[in-house]
Amino acid sequence: MTASPSSASPASRRRFLAWSGASVATAALAAAGCSAPDDGASSAQAAPTGGASGDLTRIGLDYPFTQLPLYSTLVKLSTAAAKRHDISLLTTSDAGNADTQATNLHAWVAQKVPAIVSFPMVFEATGSIAKAALDAGLIWVTYGGSLEHQSADIRFSFVEGGTLLGEAAAKWAGERLGGKGKVAFLTDGTIQLGRERTKGMIDAFTKNAPGVDVVAEEQAIDPDTGLSKSRAILAKHPDLNIILGVTDAAAYGGFKALQQTGRAKDDAKTFVGGQDGSAPSLLAIKQGTFYRASAALAPKDIAAAIVDVPRAVAAGKANPSAQVPITLVQRADAARIDALLAQNA
Repeated sequence: MTASPSSASPASRRRFLAWSGASVATAALAAAGCSAPDDGASSAQAAPTGGASGDLTRIGLDYPFTQLPLYSTLVKLSTAAAKRHDISLLTTSDAGNADTQATNLHAWVAQKVPAIVSFPMVFEATGSIAKAALDAGLIWVTYGGSLEHQSADIRFSFVEGGTLLGEAAAKWAGERLGGKGKVAFLTDGTIQLGRERTKGMIDAFTKNAPGVDVVAEEQAIDPDTGLSKSRAILAKHPDLNIILGVTDAAAYGGFKALQQTGRAKDDAKTFVGGQDGSAPSLLAIKQGTFYRASAALAPKDIAAAIVDVPRAVAAGKANPSAQVPITLVQRADAARIDALLAQNA
């Protein structure tokens, strides 16, 4: 990997979170030193005393990347999910700015919004706000990772997504390349989500395709970085067969790099795959290109968790956190692809 948690810039980390929130394309990372444990174990959780889910009348959704299409999708779906339980959904307008996010979250704590679901742009800075929320008797749900102080969290089956992608690519390499060839990984090592996805992806592929040479592991989480890093790799290894991304955003950059260097869209000896289920990647899979797989999340599942996890905390349920399911999508899964694209409309 070319960047470590301490060397990756705050701007690039924030791009990962923007692209990585679920099915749009995934990019920007919270600042170095995320307080989430590396092994994915649950951190200490705190829940309000007493209460029932029926008493919860408001949930605040703090998804900072309001400029992305996914934001409106999540708000629409989460609002509908909340309405079914007579709950009002509040939203922030952070516009991808960490300082604005902190200001808005502090305001919600002061206003005693009963439950807050937040996707932190800077995990360690948001930790103190989460603690303040708990101290005020509020529910705090961390989206996309874990904090030391929280009521629960919403994760996206991080290791499983990477494993599904790695296994699919390894199987393809065995069938189409005779177990030989070259692979490059577009990775992330700056937050829990990225680290676990990366590990699952690399471990699964190298275990199941030991004869394929690993020629690069590059930090890349957004399309532009995926494009530039892939072009640099291809300059050294023009016969590269496989690019696997920690996000669909980065992998799509690799997909474009291969085309720009002369690779036919349907080249039989090329495999690109990513994670999230972003619309451009899903369309490329459906069209039969060499973008062949995505470990995809469904926006409806994420929206359901945004409402159901705070309700579970309010009801005093044990283990209220959620693992949003992830599914490997390939060309044969046309109906699944159409359903995911419809959810992103």
